Amino acid sequence: MCFAAPGLTKGASLSLNLGVSTSKRKFQTESLEETNVSLRINDTAPNFTAETTQGTINFHEWIGDGWAILFSHPKDFTPVCTTELGYMAGLQPEFAKRNTKILGLSVDPVTNHSKWAADIEETQGHKVSFPMIGDPELKIAKLYDMLPAASGNTAEGRTAADNATVRTVFVVGPDKKIKLQLSYPMSTGRNFDEVLRVLDSMQLTAKHKVATPVNWKQGEEVIILPSVSNDEAKAKYPNGWKSPKPYLRIVPQPK
Repeated sequence: MCFAAPGLTKGASLSLNLGVSTSKRKFQTESLEETNVSLRINDTAPNFTAETTQGTINFHEWIGDGWAILFSHPKDFTPVCTTELGYMAGLQPEFAKRNTKILGLSVDPVTNHSKWAADIEETQGHKVSFPMIGDPELKIAKLYDMLPAASGNTAEGRTAADNATVRTVFVVGPDKKIKLQLSYPMSTGRNFDEVLRVLDSMQLTAKHKVATPVNWKQGEEVIILPSVSNDEAKAKYPNGWKSPKPYLRIVPQPK
């Protein structure tokens, strides 16, 4: 499980771009009495400005015209998270091929992240070269509904168990919409190969009028969307398709 090591220093700062709106919501983070708003797929990812191990970033500007993965951790120097960050560092070139940036977050100051990164490289064999957000005031954790609004405004004195729900992966598209969110318990390491697989599916289906079946992998057959008429499908797929049922039209993955 993700248990926190004692004796960590406190500090670092974080500021939020307040009043960010989604299609139906407005986030206000100045008051500790604010009500958390649930985030759903296709909501606009709340924007923020934060201190990271690579300087200050504005989230939406940092994403640019590509994709992004924001994944969170309940505390620095926790064993499961150490393995996850190391594995993600090793996968970073694969995400880069897909025009996707990686951004980590942990509920501890940025100064601690740099020390933790050395441990990650030593034990996991990969250097963390993507930025890590420090969230010592819990602002982003609350903004992204990973902690309740009543959690207070400091990470000091909080254990990994107190922050157990800060274990979510968000995939954000070029339109700054949330495309995927996955939450894991502290005792279970995340499957980032699955995140890469889902990213391949989402990028393919954003470009073509297809869906991917269960356990689909890059290069395998796909399903023509029900919204595509047979006439339109014939124009797109002149060689036809397999159709065990009228609503299930299977074709090779389009290029």
